[in-house]
Amino acid sequence: MSAEKTIKLCDCNRTMALDAKALAAALKLGSPVTIHTELCRREVGAFHEAVRNGDCLVACTQEAPLFAELSDRAGALHALKFVNIRETGGWSKESRLAMPKIAALLALADLPEPEPVASTGYRSDGQLLIAGPAEVAVQWAERLKDRLEVSVLGTSSSGGELPAVRNYPVWSGKLKSVSGYLGAFEVGWEQANPIDLEVCTRCNACIRSCPEQAIDFSYQIDLDRCKSHRACVKACGDIGAIDFERVERARSERFDLVLDLGTEPAIKLKRPPQGYLAPGRDPLAQALAAGQLAQLVGEFEKPKFFAYDARICAHSRSAKAGCNNCIDTCSTGAISADGDYIKVEPQLCMGCGGCATVCPSGAMTHLYPRVSDLGQRLKVLLRTYREAGGKDACILFHNAEASSDLIAMLGRRAQPGKSGGLSARVIPLEVHSVAALGMDTLLGALAYGASQVVLLACAREADEYGAAVEKQMRHAQTIVNALGYAGMHFKLLAAESVAVLEREVWALAPARTVTDPATFNLSAEKRGTLEFAIEHLARFAPVPQEVIALEQGAPWGRVRVNRDTCTLCMACVGACPVSALVDGRDQPLLKFIERNCVQCGLCVNTCPEKAVTLEPRLLLGPQAKAEQALHEAVPFNCVRCGLPFGNKQMIDNMMGKLGTHSMFSGDGLKRLQMCGDCRVIDMMENKDEQTIFGVKP
Repeated sequence: MSAEKTIKLCDCNRTMALDAKALAAALKLGSPVTIHTELCRREVGAFHEAVRNGDCLVACTQEAPLFAELSDRAGALHALKFVNIRETGGWSKESRLAMPKIAALLALADLPEPEPVASTGYRSDGQLLIAGPAEVAVQWAERLKDRLEVSVLGTSSSGGELPAVRNYPVWSGKLKSVSGYLGAFEVGWEQANPIDLEVCTRCNACIRSCPEQAIDFSYQIDLDRCKSHRACVKACGDIGAIDFERVERARSERFDLVLDLGTEPAIKLKRPPQGYLAPGRDPLAQALAAGQLAQLVGEFEKPKFFAYDARICAHSRSAKAGCNNCIDTCSTGAISADGDYIKVEPQLCMGCGGCATVCPSGAMTHLYPRVSDLGQRLKVLLRTYREAGGKDACILFHNAEASSDLIAMLGRRAQPGKSGGLSARVIPLEVHSVAALGMDTLLGALAYGASQVVLLACAREADEYGAAVEKQMRHAQTIVNALGYAGMHFKLLAAESVAVLEREVWALAPARTVTDPATFNLSAEKRGTLEFAIEHLARFAPVPQEVIALEQGAPWGRVRVNRDTCTLCMACVGACPVSALVDGRDQPLLKFIERNCVQCGLCVNTCPEKAVTLEPRLLLGPQAKAEQALHEAVPFNCVRCGLPFGNKQMIDNMMGKLGTHSMFSGDGLKRLQMCGDCRVIDMMENKDEQTIFGVKP
């Protein structure tokens, strides 16, 4: 704990059992901290004095607005931070055992804020398209026209009377597509009705002339009633708004915002882009959506949540498919294929981090927070907890929204010494998204001394990323169990109620962990972090292993080559994005470095002889980093100059396949056994060589 910072602790009217001496010792303070009872009321003067003298950490979040206001009134120029120790530790059935956890939370709050990440921006001028049944869309346009620049796309052919004053554009048609994001939506529709509302003057001539009354004041023709008299066309005259034979029906416009009132949303992503709302036909949902859209005018920024390194991306090579994990996992449609690589639209990315979790090579990295920053927080949290006497730490990752509120609700319902709250060994740690926590973070936490890592997910997170996260957890669990660390170390907990959260948290049994916590730092280089974490866990493993079998889809494994069919063409070497397969340079040799392999399958899909297969496993020890010879062939020497230029198996295969072809009869077959230079020389020396022009002169 920083010596320049004052900690203000309050037992909240004696509802928490705080030990001043124990906390001071755990935080390595020179003297015991003062425990207040009514810091936000009768003892508020102590806060005034502290905040004027330097940086201040207040162990209360409920009254954070009050303390921030008091600090401003006092003219304090020092930093003011807040941390919740009440609902997360002090209010619990095991509150008297929670001192190590409270000390850890205080130490964590004392850490400096991480460096900010780059941002991406939006600009919205309030150009709103309201698409849906005309009668409803026009009603919302009338309500919003004074706050937003509205346009209407009526998707029903009749039923809604258009306004008497043309205050905004009104189109009709069938909504075909919506793409883009806040400030940049591209909307396409098909002009299905013969009357083009953009051209129509609303003179009512067509209504008066129609013998079937198939046109009403929506200025659209009911084609079921229309008998093709075409009196309306004649009445419209030179205006030309009515065309039953219209060829060009496609329409498109650009908008900042879209309110989709259709029964089925045009964008069917689990997380549609900001600025697009599809409330359906529910009037209350429509009103809430309209209120949200009215606020989305101006310039906005959000973090750029990711970094992408195309050099090690295993998506594709030479149009051969490899890894699609990030594309399949993304729920916002922000990631798409871009030739042999992928591209990410920053404005569509919501920062879930699922792409980084499932990326086997580390080409996709989550930056909010950076893995290195999160690793530092884990290290401080677990070290302080351990040095304060805590055991079997369980890290409970949660988001800052619904899950954080759920933990607070659980704490408020606790009865010290009787029931409720979080267990004394369960330490909550807030992150932007639990889906961003991959195996590097999970295994890193265990290497730092955690007994368990639990991800508390809300219903949306569990639905969108639960399967992907649990698969990564299974890989990690297989590894640690094989090394003899018994018990359940990783769990995705989808809880929507306090009762479920309480039941699941207290049902957690401590799992065996490493005896000597690691000191290395987690880094943005995913494979490097995983290697450090696994090597540390293996070094202190109760049951040492050399090889651990893994399920399909694991990011480790070996490559097998069928030597009978492999011709050492080295196509697999060229396709490998992580240099796991390498050639023998000046000799016909295929080598493999197992620690580099991410099991992307590019080598399998590229091999023309189908000689390559994969076997998921984790190889431990120095042999994982060593080059292994997968296949070696006898060099083939040019029959003319004697220099090696290929391997015997490849030349024999060519001779067998091309020997009966007319193009390679006579000297042509012999040239297959020559190097490139000798082949040209031989062709030039042979005066009787047959060409497309006949015999050489």
